[in-house]
Amino acid sequence: MKVSARNVFKGKVRDVRPGAVNSEVTLELAGGETLVAVVTVESVNSLGLKPGAEAIALIKAPWVMLMTEASDIRLSARNCLNGKVVKVTDGSVNAEVTLELAGGTQVHAIVTRDAVQELGLAPGVNATAVIKASHIILGVPA
Repeated sequence: MKVSARNVFKGKVRDVRPGAVNSEVTLELAGGETLVAVVTVESVNSLGLKPGAEAIALIKAPWVMLMTEASDIRLSARNCLNGKVVKVTDGSVNAEVTLELAGGTQVHAIVTRDAVQELGLAPGVNATAVIKASHIILGVPA
């Protein structure tokens, strides 16, 4: 499968919380981290998403927000993944920042160069990737 999303995470469904229209799906990644996605009930059924099933989460890098010094901040975003900056690639307007989570999973974010400077994002700096559950697209292996 080739996709344009910069973040492609393989994992196993840990839990499915069904709702009337949407369901909340918790995906456990290889490193032990979890991602929570909100998808339609129809998608849960058509993809066969149930505990133990393999699934793939797709997240475009511009949908990933970054923050530093996040220990006292509470957000409505379901996914706050702590990691360490391993790479910053500058562009003329934006930069790609790569975080590595404790389990080795890498998360890529596209942020403005101003944000890189304001947050002090550089290799070795601790940062948190923030991803809304509704920004995660789930798929299953064919």
